[in-house]
Amino acid sequence: MFRLALAACLCISSTLATVPTADAGTIERACRSSGRGAAQASLCGCIQKVAELRLTRSEQRTVAKWFADPHRAQEVRQSSSRSDERLWKRYKTFGSDAERICG
Repeated sequence: MFRLALAACLCISSTLATVPTADAGTIERACRSSGRGAAQASLCGCIQKVAELRLTRSEQRTVAKWFADPHRAQEVRQSSSRSDERLWKRYKTFGSDAERICG
């Protein structure tokens, strides 16, 4: 599920303007460094804007790590921890919103 949502978010082109790289947020930097797609800069900027609306800064730092290590996301998804469950639900909402808004 995570890989599908992430792939959908990263493969969608966006016409929204993005902030300069120096001002890029945690999610945007992780997205750009993942090296996916030609429209990467504007798409990653759009995803960052959605992240700022849907995730706390702490959650953004956690989710950004998932770009480099998707297994961490699976650990959170499968965890029985209440805090991990809350994070996963917020992440799913973020992913759905990013796909809808950035696509």
